[in-house]
Amino acid sequence: MPRNTPYPRHARRAYLTLAVVTALTGSLAACEASAAAQGTAHTPSGRPGVVAAQEARLARLAQRNVDAGAPGVVVRVDKGDGQVIEIARQAPWTRADHALAASDEFRMGSNTKTMVATVVLQLVAEHRLQLTDPVEKWLPGLIPNGAAITLRMLLNHTSGLFNTIDDPDVLKAFTGQDTRQWTPGELIAAAVRHAPLFAPGARYSYSNTNYVALGLVAEKAAGHSLSDLIQERIARPLHLKNTYLVTGSGETKSPRLAHGYEPDAAHLAPVLPPGTPAGTAFTGPARPAGHVDTTWINLSTEWAAGGMVSTAQEWARFDTALMSGQLLPPAQLKEMKTTVAEESGNPNRYGLGLEKKVVTPCGTVWGHDGQVPGYSSWDYTDSTGRRTVSVFTTTIFGIANPKADAANEALLKAAICTMLDKPIPTTPASAPTDS
Repeated sequence: MPRNTPYPRHARRAYLTLAVVTALTGSLAACEASAAAQGTAHTPSGRPGVVAAQEARLARLAQRNVDAGAPGVVVRVDKGDGQVIEIARQAPWTRADHALAASDEFRMGSNTKTMVATVVLQLVAEHRLQLTDPVEKWLPGLIPNGAAITLRMLLNHTSGLFNTIDDPDVLKAFTGQDTRQWTPGELIAAAVRHAPLFAPGARYSYSNTNYVALGLVAEKAAGHSLSDLIQERIARPLHLKNTYLVTGSGETKSPRLAHGYEPDAAHLAPVLPPGTPAGTAFTGPARPAGHVDTTWINLSTEWAAGGMVSTAQEWARFDTALMSGQLLPPAQLKEMKTTVAEESGNPNRYGLGLEKKVVTPCGTVWGHDGQVPGYSSWDYTDSTGRRTVSVFTTTIFGIANPKADAANEALLKAAICTMLDKPIPTTPASAPTDS
C-alpha cells in the first residue's frame, strides 16, 4: 500500500484489516463541528487558559469525528506535567449498548506488537534469545527457509513472510463469518502455504505472521505462555490491572470493554477497494445507522499480532515505562529504536515492534497503531516517554468515507500537537474554522 500523502491516513496498514483497508482518501476538512462539547480534565495551576483551550479544541474535534461517522471516540493526552486531558464522545445510538468512558477497556490491535517485542527483547537481554537467531532454531520445520529468517527480521517485518490475515480462510474468521478457533501453529501454516513476498532481509513488508511466530519463540525460550509472560514481565510490575492478552479460548466478556462497530454489508461495500473478496462483511447483531456490533467477534486470528486489551491510561503507562528505560536495558532499547524504511512513499520508519512516525505536524513521535474489527487505536509518545497520547475510535470502516477520515485525521493531528505542547499548524487547505 503506497503512502504518499503528507500525513498518513488512519488505516495505515491494509494488511491488518482484511487486506482491504487502503489509505483513506480526503484532505483535512475546513470546518469544525460547532456543537459545544464537555470533556474531563485536570487543569494545571498557572495555565488554566491554555489547557482549557486545548481541551475545548480536542472536544470539538472529537465531537466532529462522531458527527462524521465514528460511533465513539476516546482521547487522552498527558503532557508530562501532572495534568491529563481525557475526552469521550459517542453517537446517541450506541448508548444502549455501552456508555463510553475514557477509562474503558479497548481492543488494542497491532499495538500488541510493541508489547510482544518488549518481552522478546527482555529475553535477549537475559541471553535466552539472540536477535541473530534463525527462526528454525526455535520453531524447527514450521517456517520454510527458516534458517535464513532471523528474529530481528520477524521483529522489523523484513522476513518476507506472507501476512496470515490475507489468507481467505483466516479472513473469514477475522470478519466473524467463521467461528473457528485458530491456533498459532494453524495461523502460520495458513501463511506459509503462500509464497514468500521476497527473500529474507531484502525489504520491509508488514506481516502479522512475524509476530505470531515471535509469540511461539518467546513461549519456547521462556517456558511460559505468552499471556503469562506479558502479565509477569509488564502488566503486574506496572500495575496494569486492565491489560491482558485475549486468547482463542479466553475471550473477554468484560463489562468495561467498549463496544466496537462496523458498517453492515450494504454500507461496507462502497468503501471497500477493488479486489476485495466477494461477500466480505462483518458479522454481529444489527445496530442503527447501518452498523453491526463486532465487539464479540472471534479474534483467535490475532494473538501475538493483535490480541491485547487495555485502556488509554494503562497503555500510556506502558509506553512511558518502555521509552524511559524501565522495561529494557539501554542496549535493547537502542535496538528497538533502530529502524528500517517502510513502504515506498511512506517516510515513517519501523523499529523492533515500534514505529518512528516522522511525518506529524508538530514533530517526531514514537509508538504504534492498531485495528481489529470495531476498534482503531493510535498510541504515541515523545522520545523520552514523558508525554503520551492515545486516540481511540470504535470502528475501522465507520470512518472510511472522506469526510469522516478528514475529521479523524484532524483530531489525531491536534492530539499529537497538544501532547507536544505545540500550536497546531494551519494551512489554507487544512485550517479548521469554527462554523
